[in-house]
Amino acid sequence: MKIATFGAGCFWCIEACFKDFKGVIDVYPGYAGGQKNNPTYEEVCSGNTGHAEVAQIQFDEDLVSYNELLEVFWFVHDPTQLNRQGNDIGSQYRSVIFYHDEVQKEIAENYKQKLSLEGVWSNPIVTEIVPISNFYKAEQYHHNYFELNPQNLYCQSVVRPKVDKFRKVFSDKLQ
Repeated sequence: MKIATFGAGCFWCIEACFKDFKGVIDVYPGYAGGQKNNPTYEEVCSGNTGHAEVAQIQFDEDLVSYNELLEVFWFVHDPTQLNRQGNDIGSQYRSVIFYHDEVQKEIAENYKQKLSLEGVWSNPIVTEIVPISNFYKAEQYHHNYFELNPQNLYCQSVVRPKVDKFRKVFSDKLQ
């Protein structure tokens, strides 16, 4: 089993997409990259802890490659928005890849460079690629948030459209 950690805006969105991907064993919403030990959601949302909202993904490398996970990562958010995703604004919503080893670092940097050279987005990619220094699981009520709270207005207007688009494009790679 391997681990990947991605920040792509609100962790409810990325958890909901990755959890149904073939080869993914589990997805944990959480916080990474900040200075405070065991931060709360409220502390992270203040923007003062330095953490990003992330999804930490446990995956079976025999069933899904890190490269395939990166393909989903780049697809489910706009990596050209600095410290935000849409109306979610703040460094906690930054686009970031926390690599767990030098192989992940190289793959992520090569993928980012390839997308930049191909001009996939009209604006420059601002995604950070940094070593994982810490990870704290989010409070229990954040786990499976989209699935457990479909009536939530944020889930209806932001998460559902992303998840529906993801499921349509990656239908052949879902569990």
